[in-house]
Amino acid sequence: MREYGTPAAVEVTPAANLADVVFDRADREPQAVVFRRRVPGGGPAWQDVTAAQFRDEVTALAKGLMAAGIGAGDRVALLSRTRYEWTVADYAIWSAGAVTVPIYETSSAEQVEWILGDSGARALIIETPGHLQAAADVLGRLPGVERVWLIDKGTGDAAAGRPADGTLDSLAAEGTGVGDDALAESRAARGAADLATIIYTSGTTGRPKGCQLTHGNMLANVRNAIGALPEIFSVSGRSALLFLPLAHSFARIIQVGCLESGTTMGHTADVANLVADLGSFQPTFILAVPRVFEKVYNGAELQASASRLKGRIFAAAARTAIEWSGTLGSSGRPLPGSQSLRLRAAHAACDRLVYSKLRTATGGRVQYAVSGGAALGERLGHFFRGAGLTVLEGYGLTETSPVISVNLPSRNKIGSVGAPVPGVSVRIAEDGEILVSGPNVFPGYWHNDAATAEMIDSGGWLHTGDLGELDEDGYLRVTGRKKDIIVTAGGKNVAPAVLEDRLRAHPLVSQAMVVGDGRPYVACLVTLDTEALEAWQGRHPHLAQASLAELAENPGITAEIQGAVDEANKAVSRAESIRRFRILPVDFTEQAGYLTPSLKVRRGVVTKDFAGDIDALYE
Repeated sequence: MREYGTPAAVEVTPAANLADVVFDRADREPQAVVFRRRVPGGGPAWQDVTAAQFRDEVTALAKGLMAAGIGAGDRVALLSRTRYEWTVADYAIWSAGAVTVPIYETSSAEQVEWILGDSGARALIIETPGHLQAAADVLGRLPGVERVWLIDKGTGDAAAGRPADGTLDSLAAEGTGVGDDALAESRAARGAADLATIIYTSGTTGRPKGCQLTHGNMLANVRNAIGALPEIFSVSGRSALLFLPLAHSFARIIQVGCLESGTTMGHTADVANLVADLGSFQPTFILAVPRVFEKVYNGAELQASASRLKGRIFAAAARTAIEWSGTLGSSGRPLPGSQSLRLRAAHAACDRLVYSKLRTATGGRVQYAVSGGAALGERLGHFFRGAGLTVLEGYGLTETSPVISVNLPSRNKIGSVGAPVPGVSVRIAEDGEILVSGPNVFPGYWHNDAATAEMIDSGGWLHTGDLGELDEDGYLRVTGRKKDIIVTAGGKNVAPAVLEDRLRAHPLVSQAMVVGDGRPYVACLVTLDTEALEAWQGRHPHLAQASLAELAENPGITAEIQGAVDEANKAVSRAESIRRFRILPVDFTEQAGYLTPSLKVRRGVVTKDFAGDIDALYE
């Protein structure tokens, strides 16, 4: 199949905007719990926030912005970790008629300066005095950023730049003189065609570009996705705990989706204590990038391997879960005659010993998880479904608001990224590139017509840069990325994602980058997962004090990675297989500039900085 799409199930009216839901829900059901927020110190871990309370907080902050001179179309930047105040500020900016410009709190000073300057932001909401201190020099060079407010209390000593103008509390106090009618007028002046946010790309191939998304883009996308997933967004007592960065379009659309669907939402940025937060919040669904699911699996495997008996039990449980999932149809129900008595007995035993513990680690109520941002891999998809936690893999881009396709609980094809959501059409070009059209497609890049013209053709189709194929049911499989395709000296085209995804499934592997463009064969750079290494060293006491560089050259580690390479090579032909690999004595991290905030490898940066290591693979 070359093209597939279905009509939109929900149409967005021209007058609609993202802020409407805050006031509509408060009018309809003022006591409904829309958020549960973290409570510092003593008392319960989570405090209910009703629709009326949320409206009042958004209203106070929106009036403060208006009193500060922020008006229709003005850009307000938001630099913070994922937290309740992020969402309040986002909806306050929209209510004032302004445009939110999210910035990752891990961004470098150069990136912050570029985004603030390129977007023409008039104001900045920043999380902590420490963040302000880090941005002090940048703000000193950006007179266009007229006001700066802190989320956390503290003045922040920004002697090299400028101090904060106050906190969100003081900003809200500024707006006490702004009337309700003035706020209603500002909100009503913005419609579906107006700009809602500028989200800057990760910059894997150069300077970040600002993706303009309108109110209509995001509303059309989220309302049609909600309608397609009633098992997630329409069940009684539904809730979600958000731990991905809200600067990422994936997390942002879930924020919007929770409010639009009446799903109670919580925030946490404390990934180190994520299990404890999941246990206390007890969400009914979660969303994450594949690396999170990989680490959950690998962590469980490593914990079990501390004991030979537990290691054998986990290995058997993993095999049983994958076998069990293979007997299920796309609906999640067993195919007739597919499950033997032996398999049912083994699955029941593994559920008591292993699967129930995994489900408890997610809070005990999660039935579905949504994965996006990269490929999950069929093995992990089958494992989690077999363990009673179905992961629905989806696909999208910031430029598509972001959801293009997603698997459904009632029709989940593991290994695919699902069918296009209603209103979205997908076409496969002659060269295999995935093209997209629909109301979710952005109008273009901020102040960059040339880049927009490269992305959207004259027929209105957005060129994703990804390669894929549609099956007979319209389900999409992503097979690689055009720019990442490696062409060896022998002329063989190799999609590195297939190999890299399989390699990262090994507990000891943190990141993998396949190389070989213009070279005689395919090779790979591998980095080690430091958490997994600690467990491995625990089983090899004589190496307990070994450095990362020493472990990278250890024969035992090398043998483990060779096994992972051999397993990955089973997915490809011999001409595409990895012939040699090199374990690096460092990891690819966002802080070092080798990963984007969404954990994608910056291939150009790695290729440049590790050119000697790559050359050594061909000596």
